[in-house]
This record gives sequence, structure tokens and C-alpha cells, in this order.
Amino acid sequence: MAKKITTLSQYAFFLGLGVFLIWWSLKDLTTEDRLQITHALEKGRYWLIIPGILINVLSHWLRALRWRLIIQPLGYSPTRINTFFAVMIGYLANQAVPRLGEVLRCSTLTRYEKIPLDKLVGTVILERLVDTVSLLAVFLLALAIQPDLYQNILTTFFPAKEGAGSGNLLFYIGLALLVVMVLTFLWMLITKRKFSDLMAIFRKISLHIWQGFISIRALKKRWAFVFLSISIWVLYAASVYIGFLMLEETMHYGLKEALTVLCAGTLAMAATPGGIGAYAFLVQKTMTIYQLSTGLGLALGWLLWLLQVVVVLAVGGLSLVGLPLYNKNRQKLS
Repeated sequence: MAKKITTLSQYAFFLGLGVFLIWWSLKDLTTEDRLQITHALEKGRYWLIIPGILINVLSHWLRALRWRLIIQPLGYSPTRINTFFAVMIGYLANQAVPRLGEVLRCSTLTRYEKIPLDKLVGTVILERLVDTVSLLAVFLLALAIQPDLYQNILTTFFPAKEGAGSGNLLFYIGLALLVVMVLTFLWMLITKRKFSDLMAIFRKISLHIWQGFISIRALKKRWAFVFLSISIWVLYAASVYIGFLMLEETMHYGLKEALTVLCAGTLAMAATPGGIGAYAFLVQKTMTIYQLSTGLGLALGWLLWLLQVVVVLAVGGLSLVGLPLYNKNRQKLS
């Protein structure tokens, strides 16, 4: 019962955050902003949705191949199709409940490939660590080619109050830490967990991470792993660039803007279910750094978000149907 309450509370909180960010991004739109959005969408180059979808699907396929590389050193070799279906079903679940997809894609592959669930969990945690390092690398690259970006981000996202100076950022960091501590305390209170239980969870996560690192050390195709990791993020950036090309007002933006939006969008996707609300809001705020109006930034954010969500809903839905059919035929052939 306590677990269900915790899950529902998490879902309600993150969904509520998404709804709040939708309201926040819309509340200050002026009549001129709304006219700009309407005008931009009317002239949109929507034929670019096709290459945008193909790029997104290809990035998911490469992610499945990379996950398969991590699994193989554990002594298992799932089929590419099953691995891809599991990845897409996981993404589909994340549209409803953040982080549920990680568990579901592991359990899906466990069911059809008979791989122990605990070993798969370790590989997914490792994947997330690799993604975190990759995101940091993308952000550092964005900073390297845009010397003023860091200061612009501070000015845009952490506007200093009069007389606050540079300490304003420290205030936000301290506030974030306080929120995390309060939420952790509430979680322990609701679930009746002790501090020792919290430490046990950390130890379990650490064990999974260690198992994942062992997998990387045992990789026979390390360069293939590196190539796939780089390719995934190149495709992500290309997807953002396709979004720029969809609108006449944003088609002049290029690599540096795409990298910055990619970083903001990636954080947003982890913040709320499927990035709802958060993705468009962060893209809107990010594009003000590049002098794009609030209305057009919001339009761009929703276009980029919808492009990703449509792929996940369509391909994820097909994966739910295709997975049992594929394995049924596979059993007949064997």
C-alpha cells in the first residue's frame, strides 16, 4: 500500500509540475506573441517531419544496439528486434510515469530473452551514467564554442535581484538542495523507512553501477560502443536542427544553438512525465538567449517536443503489438 501511495505521489508531483510549467509559459504571452506563433505555424515546413521522425527512430535503434553491447559481456545476446522493442516500450511508459520505463524495458527483455532482471537493471543504470557524461560533454562543447553562454544562462535562468550579486545562483542551489532533503524526508515518513533503509537503497544502486562498469570493462567492441554513443547524441542534435528548419523564423540557427537546446531539452525530459510542459518551457527560456521572442520560442519548444512524443507513441505502441507476434513466430521457426 505504501509503495502505491509513493508511486502515485511521485506521479502527481511530476505531472503537476508539468501542468504548472505549461501555465507558466503561457501566462505572460501577449497578443503579439500569439500572432507570431500563429503566423509561424501557418508557414511551417511540415514536410520536414518525415526526416525528423526517421532521425528519432534511428537514434532509438542505435540506443538499442548500444544496450545490447552492454548486455553481451554478461553472457547473454538478445536479438536486436527484442532489444529495440523493449527500449521503445520503456520510452512509452516514461510518457506516463518518469523512470517507470527503465524498469519496464528490463522486465520486458527478461520475459522474452530469459535474462535475470537484476543484471539488466545494472546495465540500464550504467547507460544513464554514460548519458550523463555525454550530456556534460555536449554542454562543455556548447560552452567552448560560445564563450558568453555561461553568463547568458545565469542571466536568463537565475536573474540576480537588485543588490544580490553573484550569490543569487548559490541561493537557488541551496533552495534545490533543501527541496531534495524535504522530499526525501517526506518519502521516508510516508513509506515508514529508516535511515538504514535509505543507505541500503544506495548500496543496492552502487552494486548495480559496479556490475555495469564490469560490463564495460569486458566489452569486446569498445570502439563500437563509443561510436554508437557519439552517434546517438549527433542524431539528437540533428533532430533539434530539423526543428529549427521547420520554422522560417528559426531556420538561421545552427550547431551552437542546437547544442544548447539539446542540453535544456534533455534535462526537461527527465523533469516531468515525457517532458510535458518542462520541455517547451526550457526551450522557450533557452532561445531567449539567442534573441528569439517568447512566443516563437514556445512554438519551437512544442514542435520539438511533439516530434519526439509522436515517435515514441507510434513506435512504442507498435512495439507493444509487435513484440509478442515476433516472438511467437520466432518460437515456431525454432
